[in-house]
Amino acid sequence: MPSPDMTIGRLARSAGVNIETIRYYQRRGLLVTPRKPPGGVRRYQPDTLARLRFIKRAQELGFTLREIGDLLKLGDGSCNETRAIAEHRLADIETRIRDLASMRTTLGKLIRTCRAGSQPSCPIIASLERDTE
Repeated sequence: MPSPDMTIGRLARSAGVNIETIRYYQRRGLLVTPRKPPGGVRRYQPDTLARLRFIKRAQELGFTLREIGDLLKLGDGSCNETRAIAEHRLADIETRIRDLASMRTTLGKLIRTCRAGSQPSCPIIASLERDTE
């Protein structure tokens, strides 16, 4: 377990992120920027590492940084609001899965048509050039 006086580099290594990620999360308000002592180096507490790991796990589940910020603000005691955010994320993921399945079907058909070689021009290029409006 890292000591309570982690530098940003040690924090980044412990969390498996780079230093710029930590700085970005600080700018977004997801992490607190510790005070820098005169002539010294900022030191991060162990709870910052736990928060970074929370952010990474939430991202793996598809939550946006805005949603992660909302989850962090809600904390442990607001299951109804947390569930609502998770339900919204799940609905978005399900929509994306349907869209991806449709894209897979369309690309599969185009590839099969292209393999058949019966078209004078490439059906994939022709499909991309078509005006869909």
